[in-house]
Amino acid sequence: MSLARHMTISAVLLGLFAIVGTAMVALIHDATAERIAANHRAFLLKSLHILVPPDQHDNDLFTDVITVTNKELLGTDKPVRVYRARHEENPVAAIINAVAPDGYSGSIELLVAIRYDGTLAGVRVVKHKETPGLGDGIDASRSDWILAFNDRSLAVPEKKGWAVKRDGGIFDQFTGATISPRAIVNAVYRSLLYFDTHKDELFEMPAMPTEEKAS
Repeated sequence: MSLARHMTISAVLLGLFAIVGTAMVALIHDATAERIAANHRAFLLKSLHILVPPDQHDNDLFTDVITVTNKELLGTDKPVRVYRARHEENPVAAIINAVAPDGYSGSIELLVAIRYDGTLAGVRVVKHKETPGLGDGIDASRSDWILAFNDRSLAVPEKKGWAVKRDGGIFDQFTGATISPRAIVNAVYRSLLYFDTHKDELFEMPAMPTEEKAS
């Protein structure tokens, strides 16, 4: 076999391997992406129902969704999702997917559930990169620290109380880790401010089209 022919055959085989390999990677990626999306949806729905239990609303939280933008109060210049809970078409609570942009290891994504009367139904961290063993105490699976927000409001505590204890507020910080709790306290307070200003607007806006929700 001539050298040229041998090189041609080798090139063809390598090309075939590359095509097959690329196809397999694409198939695996698609299957994995679908699984990851399904897992994220299940985790998100579980978190939403922990904050606003199904017996408190009769609408589909995944259907009654809008997006809003307010970098100053919601922590990002990107659209933020707001899941709305209603009972017999009356507003029950808004769950704002806010961001604490100043975590120790980057942005911290939150669900801030605010009842129509302005009190907090609860807060959950849904995404973060905080240091294991230190800042990750913000996660409900690691500690009950996040439960300290339950039933708080703009009036309880007063404005000066909306800080970690090291800064003169009422919220605990973690030993050796103040930045993560401080970031969340500030983000929750800003979310309450946003809700207080836009409450009626949030429940009057039309829900997002189905194709946008799926993206």
